[in-house]
Amino acid sequence: MSNSDFDADNLATIQAVVARRYVCGEWSEQADQIAEEVPLALIYNGIAHAVMLGTPADLADFALGFSLTEGIISEAKQLRDLEVVKSELGLEIYIDIASEAFHGFKVSRRQLAGRTGCGLCGQETLQQAIRPIPKVGHTLKLQPQAFKAALNQLPEWQTMHQTTGGVHAAAWVDIKGNIQALREDVGRHNALDKLLGALFKHDFAPDAGFLLLTSRASHELVYKAAFAGIELIAAVSAPTSLALRHAEEAGLTLVGWLRKGGFSVYSGAGRCMEMV
Repeated sequence: MSNSDFDADNLATIQAVVARRYVCGEWSEQADQIAEEVPLALIYNGIAHAVMLGTPADLADFALGFSLTEGIISEAKQLRDLEVVKSELGLEIYIDIASEAFHGFKVSRRQLAGRTGCGLCGQETLQQAIRPIPKVGHTLKLQPQAFKAALNQLPEWQTMHQTTGGVHAAAWVDIKGNIQALREDVGRHNALDKLLGALFKHDFAPDAGFLLLTSRASHELVYKAAFAGIELIAAVSAPTSLALRHAEEAGLTLVGWLRKGGFSVYSGAGRCMEMV
């Protein structure tokens, strides 16, 4: 049973709970707040394609970003309409795409059973799992101080994380280190899809800034960034070996272990070292 008579823009993203806390040998009850995590079913022109687990916020951005980075559509205008319907098991996102995109979708469709921490679930072959990665441009130059500036601004932008401590963020940052947009989700891939969806709705210049991630840098995140033409990823945690390999193939700068005291550059160091 489904119910479309609800406001999809005002879905609860945080749940109030009571936790039993143990500190210094003493038990107490403590009010707490945790991030919502619900199944999100993506349905294209009536065909169910993917079920992801995510935070029910910025769903239009998520649908657009996912559709673009998964190659279901090639440009934002091919997503013609969207409706979110609440069901007993989660949320169904009905996406109407243009006929030319839908034809390609039917030809290459694969079932993708998504999980919060997995970007390759449901892939049936190695060819599907490891797609050719796009090349990025070589125009971005920035001062290393931009990273510190972005980190200093990050807490005030992470409103959901401040409350729950349980979500990832993906942020778009200009070359001076000023955050321009940020999206949050329990899944790091979802957060990036939401951010890219928001960016593609506007006049997005991929050489005008960099991507800041509050997670490790995995292959799937590098692929999505390269798809968008983003030249630099800065992650607060480590990259994986496959992410590094593909960053090098794309010509993308990969920064890891970003902290206020410093960072490590794993590929494409010239974009930020030439200005030191």
